[in-house]
Amino acid sequence: MFEGLYTPRLLLDADRLERNAARMRARCHDLGVTLRPHLKTAKSADVARVAADGAQGPITVSTLAEAEYFAAAGWPDILYSTAIAPAKLGRAAQIQRDHGARILFVIDDRDTAVAIGAEAAALGARFGLLIEVDCGEHRSGVEPASDALLAIADAIRAASPRLELMGVMTHAGHSYAFDDPAPIRALAETERLAAVASAELLRSHDHKCPIVSVGSTPTALFAEHLAGVSEVRAGIYLFHDLAQLSRGICSEDDLAISVLATVIGHQRGGPSLILDAGALALSKDVGANRFMPDAGYGRVCDAATLEPLGELAVTTVHQEHGNVPVPDASWFARLPIGSLVRILPNHACLTCAAYPSYDVLRAGTIVDQWPRTGGW
Repeated sequence: MFEGLYTPRLLLDADRLERNAARMRARCHDLGVTLRPHLKTAKSADVARVAADGAQGPITVSTLAEAEYFAAAGWPDILYSTAIAPAKLGRAAQIQRDHGARILFVIDDRDTAVAIGAEAAALGARFGLLIEVDCGEHRSGVEPASDALLAIADAIRAASPRLELMGVMTHAGHSYAFDDPAPIRALAETERLAAVASAELLRSHDHKCPIVSVGSTPTALFAEHLAGVSEVRAGIYLFHDLAQLSRGICSEDDLAISVLATVIGHQRGGPSLILDAGALALSKDVGANRFMPDAGYGRVCDAATLEPLGELAVTTVHQEHGNVPVPDASWFARLPIGSLVRILPNHACLTCAAYPSYDVLRAGTIVDQWPRTGGW
């Protein structure tokens, strides 16, 4: 099936991808919100089309390289979801001019708003902004419904028409601390309230706030309702991974990404297999291991069926070597040097980042290759 292929390589099961995408679209429809898929993991126009069932609606990205790639491919409404450095705005303005897209930026500091306003004036550009509020992760964001929030909004208004306040956003990344739906559901409500209360405060002070944006895959799937929210940002749901599986967010049949690798050595003193997929091919992320201690850097599966090979996992990685302990030496005959295996990654976002393209599977057969973008 995969004989003769150069490894390691990234495989994407299109049937699973399509099911995952359809499930989230239906979920957002039921919740009455727009889906703005986060494409920082996929980095692919082909995957983005699947996410939106062929449409080119609103999307989320994490780098200007992604924004430029998707704008050039025809996406007109792009949210850049990390705080923007003013020095990057020249490139952003060029992307908007060249491709007719609008890039929305995220800020959480009044001084940043002032600096962006000054840079926009110097560039002769206009930018839409969302204010990020912190719903509890403490990664970034201003206190919800606070004086600091209003100060940022006032600074944006002072820079009009170069800057326009478009709304608020928040991200419950700490939803990954749980493997039980109940606390994730409660956190989804905390996330919703932080965004909605902030939007209401802004509106009460005559600030327009058309976008009220929340999102993580766990909270999107477990929220009881999203009253007052206009859109959901989620991304890993398209592929899922062991980190999602370990938290009960998906089933094993939802895992759409795998890495094809070759057995390149037998360590008889271990005993263990050596694969040509190491830290660069898999990443060093072990986010699944909190709730799935045997996940290692990825579960080892049969290349043809994707059935797990017992409890085998990649437990040690060097740059280009992956070590897989085996119960006994009989595995050397079962998986001789040159054999192919597939690895279910721990964290698909980081695993995918190493590859220039996906080999796309239908019914276990490669039928296409989809390019990916990368860099910053």
